[in-house]
Amino acid sequence: MKISNTKLTRNILIAMVLGLFLGIVLNVLGLQENAFVKDHILDGALGVVGDIFIRSLKLLVVPLVFVSLVCGTAAMDDVRKLGKIGLKTVSLYLLTTCIAISIAMALAFIFKPGVGVNPTGVEDYVATEAPTIWEVITNMFPTNPVSAMAEGNMLQIIVFSILFGLAMVVSGKAGQRVLSLFSDLNEIVLNLVLVLMLIAPFGVFAKITIVFAEQGVDAIIELGKYFLLVILALVIHAVVVYPTLLKVFSGLSPVQFLKNFYKVQIFAFSTASSNATLPVTLETAEKKLGVKNSTASFTIPLGATINMDGTAIMQGVATVFIAQLSGMDLSLSQILMVVVTATLASIGTAGVPGVGLVMLAMVLNQVGLPVEKVSLIVGIDRVLDMLRTAVNVTGDAAVTCIVAKSEGQLDEEQYNADPNAA
Repeated sequence: MKISNTKLTRNILIAMVLGLFLGIVLNVLGLQENAFVKDHILDGALGVVGDIFIRSLKLLVVPLVFVSLVCGTAAMDDVRKLGKIGLKTVSLYLLTTCIAISIAMALAFIFKPGVGVNPTGVEDYVATEAPTIWEVITNMFPTNPVSAMAEGNMLQIIVFSILFGLAMVVSGKAGQRVLSLFSDLNEIVLNLVLVLMLIAPFGVFAKITIVFAEQGVDAIIELGKYFLLVILALVIHAVVVYPTLLKVFSGLSPVQFLKNFYKVQIFAFSTASSNATLPVTLETAEKKLGVKNSTASFTIPLGATINMDGTAIMQGVATVFIAQLSGMDLSLSQILMVVVTATLASIGTAGVPGVGLVMLAMVLNQVGLPVEKVSLIVGIDRVLDMLRTAVNVTGDAAVTCIVAKSEGQLDEEQYNADPNAA
């Protein structure tokens, strides 16, 4: 079965525009509160289509990560490379997160989004308690790999997959026979991704319609300065920081990177989930960016778990925003504390539900700002979350290309090929 990437992207874009238009119309007319519209259209038909779409993507995540990472690990000619790749990958993810929050805070201090805002409607907000970094390290190692897969615990799945792949390497002919089976499974799972993409436009239309029907434009207008500032920081990070790092550390063309990857950004925006987008990100990294499976199968799932540059940007702007409307001036030591805390928390809170708000609550507590004022930005956070996801997956792919190039694991001819060919 042949699936046209160009036609699929066009259909997804049309679905996004139609969903945005319909959602805003429903909100402006107040129909989202109508019992019939809410029960049978938004929560009913569209809700079912949107949920099926997201579920169909998430069902691929565990088998894709497990099979692909086992293949990548077992295929390495020198398993010591895994340690080098891991160190480079984590270091780059932490670097980009540190840059992201620094840019966000700098812009917030310049444009002052919290000055002149009337903090009405503040409610108590209680964030989930985040685990310590030591608990995260301990919990990376599963006691039951089947349970880890059932729960979708990505860090545990990554660790088990690597160990399983290493065991295959030292198992000689038996390992080679199993690797052949896993290679076939990997090809099948990647093709399953393409099959499920056929329903993507319908799922995108449903999700976008629901979001804008419920959120509307009123919440965005009320916090317009904050909203636009977060978007500005996200755009700068996506189109300036990542391309610059890509050029400096790998010499690869940033323009070609964006040509190869923009379809994934669109897809990530519509799903608002790095994990749900992971199958598409991984497939694009291997097929369009020319990254070998042995590298992509490790760096992409790890990035989907710990790389949260978009979330860090939200935290940077939100921290200064809340400080300004609270009439508090952040000292230099507090600013540095925000940068360090948010950067380290990107790993420490991996896998925690509502991770963005959990991380923000941690940062606010660290510098003595009122956590309850997080409720002010929750209303528009759903829309910004879609943009943050697009930035996060871009970072995953950019770091993957840098690491792959440094390890000789990137096919530059494939990277520079026309992304619409075949």
